[in-house]
Amino acid sequence: MASFPSSSPRVLAVRNAERSGLGRFLPWWGEMGLQVVEVAGASVPTTPDGFDAVVLLGGGFLPDDDGRVPWLPAERELTRRAVAGGVPVLGICLGAQVLALVAGGVVRGDHGRPERGSCRVSLRRDAETDALFAGLPGEFRVIQNHRDQITELPPGAVRLAESEACPVQAFRVGEQAWGVQFHPEAGADRLDRWDEAALADAGLDVRALRAEAQEAEPESARNARRLAANFAELVRAREPS
Repeated sequence: MASFPSSSPRVLAVRNAERSGLGRFLPWWGEMGLQVVEVAGASVPTTPDGFDAVVLLGGGFLPDDDGRVPWLPAERELTRRAVAGGVPVLGICLGAQVLALVAGGVVRGDHGRPERGSCRVSLRRDAETDALFAGLPGEFRVIQNHRDQITELPPGAVRLAESEACPVQAFRVGEQAWGVQFHPEAGADRLDRWDEAALADAGLDVRALRAEAQEAEPESARNARRLAANFAELVRAREPS
C-alpha cells in the first residue's frame, strides 16, 4: 500500500456498485499525490469533513431510488454539504445525476437513446475556460454506459459538453463541482465485463463495441489522464481540510 505525507490531499470516493470503481483514476491520482479513500455506498458519510474532495461514482439506478438503494439520502446530503462548503466534487454517471438532483436539476430514467461503448463527446464554448477541461480537444471519445439522462440542469449550472444522443454530458455547479455523464475512469477493458447475451437482446454487438473501444483507447486514455490531472490540480490548490 502506498504511503502519503500527512499533508497529502484526501479524496473521498463513493462506490455505488461493485463493478463501478475508480478504475485507472486510482493509480493516476496516487501518482499525482492524492490519497484516495474509497467507501462503499452503504458506508457513505453525510459530511465531507476530513476530506479535500469528493468523487461520486456510477451505478445502475436513479439518484432518488431510495426504496431500492437505502444509502442515497446520505449520499445526497454528502453532496449537498460538499457543494455548500466549496469542497471540489466530481460526479461520474450516476454521480453526476446525484449532483444535478441535489442542486435542483431533473433526471429522467430510460430517457432518450442509450449510449454504450466508446462514444464521441463535444465540448461547448464554456468549456474553453473551465479548469476541469483545460487542455482537452474539442471532441474526444469516452466510455459510456447509460440509459438515464439529466434533462434539466440546476439553476445557474454551466453546460460544458454534449453528444448527439445526450445534451448534458458535462456541467459545473458553482466553481468547484462538476458532473460528467461519461466514464473517464474506465478504459476499453471495462467492456470485457459486459454481458454479451444481455446486450445482444438489446440489439448490440458487444464484440464490435469492444473493438471500437480498443482502437480509440490510446487517445482516450491520454485525454482521461489530462482530466484526472486537472481535477488533482484543483484539489491540491484548495487549502487542506
